[in-house]
Amino acid sequence: MIPVTKPFLPPIQEYEKYLQGIWNRNWLTNNGPLVNELELKLKDYLGIKHLLFVTNGTIAIQLAIKALGLKGKIITTPFSYVATTSSIVWEGCEPVFVDIDRATCNIDPRRVEEAITSETSAILATHVYGNPCDVEAIDEIARRRNLKVIYDGAHAFGVKIKGKSVFEYGDISTCSFHATKLFHTVEGGAVVTKDPELLKKIAFLRNFGHDGPERFAELGINGKNSEFHAAMGLVNLNYVDQIIQTRKNLSQHYEKFMPAFQGVKPFIAENVGYNYAYYPVIFDSERMLVDVVETLNKNWIHPRRYFFPSLEDLPYVHQHARCEVSDSVSKRALCLPLFDTLTVEEIDMIFRIILRVQNN
Repeated sequence: MIPVTKPFLPPIQEYEKYLQGIWNRNWLTNNGPLVNELELKLKDYLGIKHLLFVTNGTIAIQLAIKALGLKGKIITTPFSYVATTSSIVWEGCEPVFVDIDRATCNIDPRRVEEAITSETSAILATHVYGNPCDVEAIDEIARRRNLKVIYDGAHAFGVKIKGKSVFEYGDISTCSFHATKLFHTVEGGAVVTKDPELLKKIAFLRNFGHDGPERFAELGINGKNSEFHAAMGLVNLNYVDQIIQTRKNLSQHYEKFMPAFQGVKPFIAENVGYNYAYYPVIFDSERMLVDVVETLNKNWIHPRRYFFPSLEDLPYVHQHARCEVSDSVSKRALCLPLFDTLTVEEIDMIFRIILRVQNN
């Protein structure tokens, strides 16, 4: 079987070395030494000043919303994983969907401007497939209209814009370190901000609000992560450049088939240092996508419809206006298998099947 992705697992002996230290210290969680080491090494690798390792990418977004004190309406994208919208609703705010740019699949800054009202408190934009949003346009709108900006960078580990980390933009950026991501800690995520005071607030929020063993600075939750997860991250960080290079090579092999493909790929700007988190294609029609998926599945190949359906269809949101571009793209977008142990022979087979279906 060829799944859409497979988690990278390092040599088990390297992980076991960290486990021995955990056993010797008997310090399993509560911001232990490995968590601290991972945070330091991640900041160094990503070229950022402040980062907190948290439970997962969803908690990261919820902490960002809470730390910024957001209320009312948050403008967001309907073309993302459900956690982006669910976090807004979970924190008692109202998501306001605006349509996406047809070329990049990211939120369209022009639509953002049109949707702002007196009740708008923030913009929550996703770097879809790790492809950066138009951060300069979004940040300019936010400054001019006095709005906060959160970037959901769940897919954007290691991505750069003009040589600068994508996590440097906005008031807060978040990332997921879930097992399906190119860098993972099995389960995990991160919150990134340039503001040290905001970082301090988030540090309280992720640890029940503790300000010492018997003092509480404010309301908090359990957003911490364990030494075991940090250990996996520390080992995997040694391989992340190799993983990205391998995925780049595989993506370039996919590219050889694109001239014959009846569809397009999302546009990525030349100033972007991409991480090859996914290999998305957008078919000319939903009918073609469905036929291709059915045929691939019969051959034990399992791509995934990231992201379907468009999120304005969620039963717990109340937006009746359609986002026509997102609705159309979500019905035609498919992520093909991409992971570090995928072979070029498997890619050849995948695309031969795709081309055979589309040419029938």
